[in-house]
Amino acid sequence: MAATIRDIRNQTGLSLATISKYLNGKNVLPENREKIEAAIKDLHYEVNEIARGLVTNKTNTVGMIVYDIESMFSGVLIRHVGDFLRKSGYALLVCDSCNDEKIEADNVRFLLNKKVDGIIIIPVARKEDFLLPAKEKKVPVVLMDRSFEVSDFDCVKIDNRMAAYRATNHLLSYGHKRIAIIASHVEYTGWERYKGYLEAMEQAGVEVPKEYCKVGAHTIEFGHESMQKLLELEDRPTAVLMTNYETSLGAVMAVNESSYDCPEDISMMGFDDLILSHVVKPKLCMVVQPMKEICEQAVELVLEQIAEPEERPPIELSMGTAMRAGNSIKPL
Repeated sequence: MAATIRDIRNQTGLSLATISKYLNGKNVLPENREKIEAAIKDLHYEVNEIARGLVTNKTNTVGMIVYDIESMFSGVLIRHVGDFLRKSGYALLVCDSCNDEKIEADNVRFLLNKKVDGIIIIPVARKEDFLLPAKEKKVPVVLMDRSFEVSDFDCVKIDNRMAAYRATNHLLSYGHKRIAIIASHVEYTGWERYKGYLEAMEQAGVEVPKEYCKVGAHTIEFGHESMQKLLELEDRPTAVLMTNYETSLGAVMAVNESSYDCPEDISMMGFDDLILSHVVKPKLCMVVQPMKEICEQAVELVLEQIAEPEERPPIELSMGTAMRAGNSIKPL
């Protein structure tokens, strides 16, 4: 039979009130804490988190909603968020939106029903309406990596437009003019990166053919299909910018399957310094996001709101990116 709080009382001689106070995370005398912790260990007592949550109105759980759990990018963020939450005594509950706005809205309701103390989300939708139930219940929400055009929620991300603008200028600096792009139009972040590319090309006085702009899903399949189409063009581009990890992976696969070589026939630049850039040859030039730091800031913001739930203006943290050199761009 499982040990109960009364068993701890019998072993320690302390009152139920003192033991309950300790179990609910409140301060007790150091000598009493030692007695209770020793009894918990001896009796193999397990805290009933559901019951404690009903008393404290806290579950010490944060929900995280990712756009696609199959994505390596999502996996790295989940790991970092989980590490930072664990160090603060919180557990992580993860939901996958499968790049579907309806599933994403269902995930929000699911986490609210689980009484999570806060939510960190990499959103699929481009508007925040699906987060209104969390706002009504006063459950803190922090957006990570992606934002909305207009938002009432804290957000930690990179300056997406500037990152793509700088990446495009990097290709231009090598003498490339026929630069194509493979980007996502699913979420706000994808559009921002696309705008950064167009801005750099316009400032350089370079007209972009319509067929150079491959804008669609945030998937490996779309990256693969788009690169195939670009390589089939009669006036094919000399360089391609891939604006997320999935499309970068798909594009590399398409080049490897073709009769063309990188960078001799096609120069490439991608986003996110994950495993891909370390295993392919030539080594890809990549835009690198500070993923660990983004996660750390998101966790700090959600825990700050949990601890101090007073209303305040939303905070948006926009972090810088780096450019990791590679051998995938040929000077013209």
